[in-house]
Amino acid sequence: MSLLDTLASSFGNSSQGGGAQSGLVAIAMEFVNNQPGGLTGLIQRFHENGAGDIVSSWVGNGENKPISSDTVTNVLGSDAVSQMAQKAGLSGDQVSGILASVLPHLVNHATPDGQVPANGQLDVSSLLGSLGGIGGLAGLLGGKSEEPKA
Repeated sequence: MSLLDTLASSFGNSSQGGGAQSGLVAIAMEFVNNQPGGLTGLIQRFHENGAGDIVSSWVGNGENKPISSDTVTNVLGSDAVSQMAQKAGLSGDQVSGILASVLPHLVNHATPDGQVPANGQLDVSSLLGSLGGIGGLAGLLGGKSEEPKA
């Protein structure tokens, strides 16, 4: 299943907030890239918070292990989830649930050879290109979306 198909199916289960949910993808990528160490720093947070085996499965070439919304909140921190929720116009529970579906695919797509990019940053243009852009994802969801601010 492609990244676009996976994300579309994750978001397609909700008839409300499609634009906000698609915006969350951009917010999540921004969050990862703003971590100290970028993707490498995020992976370290997973290891420090008892979810190292989960994130390692996303980076590796095997099957991605699932993650619960509670574990997402534990790893990222409730303040970070609340900030993303505010930016996306969703509740914290919605954000952690969506991130539990989306993060494995984002990390997996960002590490196609089982290696974290040298600079530790998600290649936003490459990931969005796979999605057809935020606008393309929002259109697929039937929602409205604003382009992410630089």
